[in-house]
Amino acid sequence: MAAGGLTPTLQETEGPPSPQEGPGPPATEDFAYQVEDLVLPGVEWPSIRNGLLRSPAGQGPSPFDRLLQRSWRDRLERGLFRYPLRELRTRVLAGPVGFVAQLNVERGLERRAPQKIQSVRQSFDPQQFNFTKIRPEEVLFCLARGCRPGAPSRRVLVAINVSPLEFGHVLLLPDPALALPQILTPEALRFGLEAVLLSAHPGFRVGFNSLGAFASVNHLHLHGYYLNWELLVESAPCKPLLPESGLFLLQDDFPAPGFLFYSKEGRQVERLAGQVARVTDYLVKKEVAHNLFVTRGAAPKGPVHARARPGIRVVVWPRRACFGAKDKSAFNVALCELAGHLPIKTAQDFEGLTEASAIQTVQKHLLSGAEFAQLQTELVALLREQ
Repeated sequence: MAAGGLTPTLQETEGPPSPQEGPGPPATEDFAYQVEDLVLPGVEWPSIRNGLLRSPAGQGPSPFDRLLQRSWRDRLERGLFRYPLRELRTRVLAGPVGFVAQLNVERGLERRAPQKIQSVRQSFDPQQFNFTKIRPEEVLFCLARGCRPGAPSRRVLVAINVSPLEFGHVLLLPDPALALPQILTPEALRFGLEAVLLSAHPGFRVGFNSLGAFASVNHLHLHGYYLNWELLVESAPCKPLLPESGLFLLQDDFPAPGFLFYSKEGRQVERLAGQVARVTDYLVKKEVAHNLFVTRGAAPKGPVHARARPGIRVVVWPRRACFGAKDKSAFNVALCELAGHLPIKTAQDFEGLTEASAIQTVQKHLLSGAEFAQLQTELVALLREQ
């Protein structure tokens, strides 16, 4: 279902010059926040009456939204992206899943060549492109938690993705100088969860691609972006697996089975990040590629298409690994596609795509039913140990 009135309209700009990789990230301003600043109550998708979108009373951009959107637009106007992102052609595929397909030809043509990946646990290689080489002006600000006088602070850089999927597409980068490989850490995930909760927009999402799951750069990062459309993954009912640990099964009526964690308590973000990281650590040790998606969501019991988003859903999809260099023009299945957002790189694919063909493509990248069931047993046992 569309929610097109929430994302600011993009202005067309002249194409940028070819980006030149520059020295490492600069010192930059902090967006300082506390747990009390997380936006929890009242966020929901707007209603539609007479074909017009109506936002709930009092809902507007948060300070985080205003800073991210303003600084991202500034970089767009300054020509720092590989291509000028314009309003994307979007259509919702007919069918119960409601896949949101978007045509983004320039991303397929202009993005940096992805790195060759051979293992989920591949070591960081300083000779490959990494985020110490981004231009200083690509960094928008630092998310800084716990900045009261005398309190220790933690920071993560928020930088533009120079090959954006959508409006506001940014990267969340733990200190690049640490040279961490693309293996999720609890601290990095906590920043991702808090970024979603700092936004008052129900369509601001955060995600992570492991190595072997179409991560393009082997240097720790998460993606964040605005998608102005509701996705089924936000409200699809889930089966309880270990509810005391917040673990549920996303399966019924959803084409990509996954493990779902849910919380509606802002003060539980650290615990939630730790629980999810235990699962992803286990997957890394088992050499199981995985994608992760963070979104505001309905309670695990649903109901489907509920408008209110009282909590946060984190979905982890274990999947078949894809090693080697990925094809920039192909319909690659990563965090967006598994969640129901389909960035398409050619007009032919965009026009011909159906829900049935999308499901078929997505499911080619999933584990077999037996593999998934075995992993489910192992993960439930893992979380019960604590």
